Amino acid sequence: MAVKPFKNEPLTDFTRPANRKAMEQALAKVRSWMGREYPLVIGGEEIRTNDLLKSTNPSRPSEVVASFSKADAALAGKAIETAAATFGTWKDVDPKKRADYLFKAAALMRKRKHEFSAVMIYEVGKTWPEADADTAEAIDFLEFYAREMLRYAGKQPLTKHPQEKNELWYIPIGVGVVVPPWNFALAILTGMTSAAVVTGNAVVLKPSSDSPWTGWMFFSLMREVGLPAGVLNFVAGSGGSVGDVLVAHPKTRFVSFTGSKEVGIHINELAAKVQPGQRWLKRVVAEMGGKDAIVIDDQTDLAAAVQATVASAFGFQGQKCSAASRAIVVASVYDKFVALLAEKVNAIKVGVSDDPANYMGPVVNKASRDKILQYIDIGVREGGRLLTGGKAEGEGYFVQPTVIVDVAPTARIAQEEIFGPVLAVIKVKDFDEALAVANNTEFGLTGGVWTKNRKKIEKAKKVFHVGNFYANRKITGALVGVHPFGGFNMSGTDSKAGGRDYLLLFMQAKALSEKVR
Repeated sequence: MAVKPFKNEPLTDFTRPANRKAMEQALAKVRSWMGREYPLVIGGEEIRTNDLLKSTNPSRPSEVVASFSKADAALAGKAIETAAATFGTWKDVDPKKRADYLFKAAALMRKRKHEFSAVMIYEVGKTWPEADADTAEAIDFLEFYAREMLRYAGKQPLTKHPQEKNELWYIPIGVGVVVPPWNFALAILTGMTSAAVVTGNAVVLKPSSDSPWTGWMFFSLMREVGLPAGVLNFVAGSGGSVGDVLVAHPKTRFVSFTGSKEVGIHINELAAKVQPGQRWLKRVVAEMGGKDAIVIDDQTDLAAAVQATVASAFGFQGQKCSAASRAIVVASVYDKFVALLAEKVNAIKVGVSDDPANYMGPVVNKASRDKILQYIDIGVREGGRLLTGGKAEGEGYFVQPTVIVDVAPTARIAQEEIFGPVLAVIKVKDFDEALAVANNTEFGLTGGVWTKNRKKIEKAKKVFHVGNFYANRKITGALVGVHPFGGFNMSGTDSKAGGRDYLLLFMQAKALSEKVR
């Protein structure tokens, strides 16, 4: 049967009573699962340890949503060895059959999408729309990468040469360690893992310690659709004790990581060291941080620009690597922009994420909340003016949407990734200075401009040094297949997840040349 062209999964309209009721039922069902303990799974074997990782609800930190057996160094090594043994057979499985597992998983996830979303609402504090978009993106990754594998498995075009038969095809590279983040706990984990698996590699998945339950949901789904044991191994544990062992193991062929700049640099350094018995240079696919900016020109629709800025800065509490953390505003419209921004931000409601009345939920954990509040203090001490925001009331890890104005371009809150609902507003004299300020960080992930001037857009397209550039729209919400995603400089290796180049990161090309008479 022919595969239909790829289409993005539609988002759920929760204003419709039927959809609202379906989500409420999923939340109740998922709540009934809370408190369970889950094992490691290596080669199909469920392993339980006495050392438990407890995942809690950031809206209600006293609430343990799930507990997970933690691996030690020996179990981490066992997981790599098991994956290496499984790779020997999995690599030869027909690509069409491998793609089929992804198609089946996408269909099942679509059927149960609200359950997957509900887990993220409880585990990482996503609001209903944010969780729904995360699940939709995960479905997209499964559908898109399955189709991409079929494309790569087809005949590859080569220049003809007389008296020779020439071919080129793609083969998998080996055992991969997948280290996903907690912020897109399902989508990014699903994309990284499914891309590695569908290309014929065996994987050890180490979910974030803040979102192991979400990782388990995906692992269970792949087991349910019949993915052979050992192709995907589930190993919970800390980065220092387990992650380093996985990355350094001589049989690890590649590491796929999404997270902070600091951890990404550490993984890159560790993976670069050739271990005894290692027969390759390891590949590292790293997507790291951002210090993303929206440039507001004086030739623009200010109301629309403010709305896009608010959505980009405060969606999922600003905990997106693509989030707008700087608004760079031309002086002649600065005061008006700030006034409109204050009005919009002050209307945002913060509270528990399972209540759909709240636009913002909690940040992911106490350490994150404390760090964000410290940055707010730093911003004010360095000369910024607190327009609105700060700590929010409640048991959970709540932070009000925070805007600090009159920020110097070189201030710490204009340079360092905060990963929370804090927006620094910077005044510049003109559009050219705005672009210079936009480029003056070590990152280069996303960025955008708001202007009606076509020449300025064209200039920004060339000058604004980011992997994902947006004009006259928000700078978050990249869609699989539509906006291949990845950044420059310290934002990572520009993997372009959700694009036509991504699967190449997990394969290598083999060429054949045969003399014919």
